[in-house]
Amino acid sequence: MDSNLSLCSPRPSSGLSLHSVLVKSPRPTQCPPNHVVIRVDRFGFSANNITYQALGEHPHFRYFDFHAPPETADISSKTYGVIPVWGFGTVVESNHQKIQSGERVYGYFAPSRYLVVPVSSNDVNKYAFYVPRPHLPPDRRPYNQIRRCENDPEYIPTPEAEDLTMLYRPLFWTSFWCEDWLWSSRYRDASTILISSASAKTAFCLAYLMKKRIHRGLLPRDARIIGLTSKRNIEFTKHLRLYDEVLEYDTFVSSPCFHGEREKRWLYVDVAGNETLNKKLLAYFTSPYVGRLAACISLGMTNLAPSISSSAMNWTNTNFPQTDSSGNSTSSVEHVLVETSRFWPQVEQFFMPEWLNVRRLQLSIAEISAYQLQAWKEVIEDGKDWVKIERTYGAFDVREAFEQISRYGLDPDKGQIWSLWDRSTNLVARL
Repeated sequence: MDSNLSLCSPRPSSGLSLHSVLVKSPRPTQCPPNHVVIRVDRFGFSANNITYQALGEHPHFRYFDFHAPPETADISSKTYGVIPVWGFGTVVESNHQKIQSGERVYGYFAPSRYLVVPVSSNDVNKYAFYVPRPHLPPDRRPYNQIRRCENDPEYIPTPEAEDLTMLYRPLFWTSFWCEDWLWSSRYRDASTILISSASAKTAFCLAYLMKKRIHRGLLPRDARIIGLTSKRNIEFTKHLRLYDEVLEYDTFVSSPCFHGEREKRWLYVDVAGNETLNKKLLAYFTSPYVGRLAACISLGMTNLAPSISSSAMNWTNTNFPQTDSSGNSTSSVEHVLVETSRFWPQVEQFFMPEWLNVRRLQLSIAEISAYQLQAWKEVIEDGKDWVKIERTYGAFDVREAFEQISRYGLDPDKGQIWSLWDRSTNLVARL
């Protein structure tokens, strides 16, 4: 009988070295009532997962509270955490009357071979079932959802489409709902949008959605989207053709677009979370001879590493502006900005579940599903060549790949698909 293997990471508070470990435990042989056993076939890995690790113990995010590590003589939930991953799996055993063995599922899994999860007894429908996690805030419900592929309208039953789903679906919806939120205030009347970490998937998916808005005539044709990235990633980012201009972190202020036009309004979306960069931008916008920064949005922390204490990052909930059913803001732009100075507005931190809760009060589930389905069909077609898929099979090779990424970072032009199963035993990945 094959054993279970799980990839676990030390908690920052443990004081242990940050190297990941593979934990061996028995294959699940018991399936308690209202539980299922899922064989995790493969999952995506991106900079987002590094952020999950860095914020695993952060009191707002609590990413280590979704899945517990196996308890062994050397491993416990007090010293180790499990980085959540988005992946596909197969239900191999079910003790829930509404869920059948053999079902293909997609969800927020642990990087394990097998996963035993409870299922809410009265929270199952033909599209999904939910893992009860009463210890987490109610707005984490999207993370508790396990989609049933047979009835999932967004599911495309090919290995290639599954790969793109694992890479883009979680990041794309963050970008999608952030853009929806920005549109609810008409982008604060900004004519230029500046996005840091422009090579990151969350960033360029946001730029893609903004371009769609412009092409549909909903934003002015002269609205410009500018990406900021490192010298290493600039050619890849330009090749995407999703930005009007791509500039390097070290030299961006010398670009002509950063000079003159004192009345121009800028909107800054910070995906990097780079304090040095943000200080440089702050210094630029304090000049009375440049345009005005209308809003500063914190969307990501691609520069956050596990070695950096998550307690160093302060989080405050954003008071989202209310909108009507057409997306029209019922709050004034001036109220939304809550500026702390003429030059640098208060940073607004975007967290998708919080905004989605607002939209669920304004739109029906059918309307939200229709919007998402249309957007997903478009991005799967438009984005199929954005990155090259790299697949890694086998627990030890996955651990080595994880260590390499932890040390050296991710190449933006690569999409990582991993499986703790050896290629010969990965029966579902028909590649």
